[in-house]
Amino acid sequence: MLKIDALDVRYGAVQAISNVSLTIAAGETVALLGANGAGKTTLLRTLSGLVKPTAGSMTLADNDLSKFSAEARVRQGLIHVPERRRIFGGLTVEENLKVAASAWAGATADLTPDLEKVYTFMPRLNERREQRGWSLSGGEQQMLAIGRALMARAKMLLLDEPSLGLAPKIAHDVFARISDIAAQGVTVLVVEQNTTLALKLATRGYVLETGRIVATGTSAELLRDPKVREAYLGRT
Repeated sequence: MLKIDALDVRYGAVQAISNVSLTIAAGETVALLGANGAGKTTLLRTLSGLVKPTAGSMTLADNDLSKFSAEARVRQGLIHVPERRRIFGGLTVEENLKVAASAWAGATADLTPDLEKVYTFMPRLNERREQRGWSLSGGEQQMLAIGRALMARAKMLLLDEPSLGLAPKIAHDVFARISDIAAQGVTVLVVEQNTTLALKLATRGYVLETGRIVATGTSAELLRDPKVREAYLGRT
C-alpha cells in the first residue's frame, strides 16, 4: 500500500527527516514511535502533502504521491487525522461527517450508508449526532475525527497521537474503535507516544530518533527489547 524510499525533509537549515525508508502492506497496521521532536508528525504531514520533501520518493498503491496535491491524495484514499482532532466546533456531529464526504460525494449523493457505517463503529456519535462539535468530550471529538476519515472513504489512515489528552480508559476505547476499523481492511499508520497502546494495535513498528529510523521489528520484539524500550520508547 505504502512505500517510502530514502525520504529527506528539511525546514530551512534543519534536517527533520533523514533517509527514511519503510513499507506498509495493504491492510496492515504499523506504529511509528519516538520522542517529541523525532520527526513523526513531519513524516505524516509529508505523506499527506502538507510538507514538501527535499529528496526521496513516496508511493501509495504504486502511485507516485509527488504527482498529487494534498486534496488529490485525500481522493486517493490517504486520510490524515491530525493531532488535536481539528474538528469543526460550530458544526454538529453529523454536519462534520457530511463535510468529510465532499472528498468523493456530489451535492445529491446519498450519504446514509456511509453515515450508518460510522455510527455502527462508533455508537456514541449516533447518540450525539445533533450536538455541536465543541460540546463533545475529548474522546468523542477523537472518534468524530476518525469518523470523518471513514466518511472520506479512507483506504489508508494516518493517525497522529489519537490518545493525546485522553484519560486511559477513554484512550483504550478509542484504540478499540481503531482496531475495529483496521479489521475491515483499512491500512493504518499510527503515530503514538503511548507505546503499549500503539504496539498492541499494530503488528509492526518503526522507531524514529532525530529524523532517522533507529529500530524496527514486530510489536512483540519491540515491546520486549529492553534497550529499545529504555532508549527510544520511554515508559510504557
